[in-house]
Amino acid sequence: MIILPAIDLKEGRCVRLEQGLMDKDTVYNDDPAAQAITWQEQGGEYLHIVDLDGAFAGVPKNKSAIKSIVDAIDIPSELGGGIRDLETIEAYLDLGINRVILGTVAKEKPDLVKEACRLFPGQIVVGIDAKDGLVAVRGWADVTEKKATEMAKEMEAFGVEAIIYTDIARDGMMQGPNIEATKALAESITIPVIASGGLSTLDDIRSLIEIEASGVIGVITGQAIYSGAIDLREAVALTKGA
Repeated sequence: MIILPAIDLKEGRCVRLEQGLMDKDTVYNDDPAAQAITWQEQGGEYLHIVDLDGAFAGVPKNKSAIKSIVDAIDIPSELGGGIRDLETIEAYLDLGINRVILGTVAKEKPDLVKEACRLFPGQIVVGIDAKDGLVAVRGWADVTEKKATEMAKEMEAFGVEAIIYTDIARDGMMQGPNIEATKALAESITIPVIASGGLSTLDDIRSLIEIEASGVIGVITGQAIYSGAIDLREAVALTKGA
């Protein structure tokens, strides 16, 4: 299992939101590139970047900050938020992002995901955000009637590289990840699942390691490492059995 430190961008700065609410943000760093270097130095193996403004606007909004991050680090990175067409996917991959995360568009335009997987094999990840097992879209503003497991199976058939599963009721709340729902989703498909939302202690990571055999191969952490509740170095060491 790998730990993916998160950088959430709002107006060019590193922030964390509470339950995805843009007006409930905490600014942690005005220099995203410096923050990315810090996470790399502390053992982060894969950087998770979210363009929050883009997620709500539906178009890229933090491109200069994203480029500064990519230029500053040696570890691979993935990016989500406001990526709704093939041109944007290609532009970000050309910028140096290793894989892109499709969220809202995966629910609303599944054919685009299918085409993206064909054009950019191994570089397309789908983010499934859910509340009570149902898919949420548009920056978590709308909860649909579609089951997360059902959507995951569809995306697997298209050839996506992995699924990032977020329980939005827990994201940014430091209440621990939804282990049961994450395990159920992972067991419904054969492609890897990355857990997201609610990580608050090393015990949470231990709980996720216990379901690694189900296909949960990584976990994204933001609030916990920014607040100091989890030391990134210790978290990485734990996944290595140290």
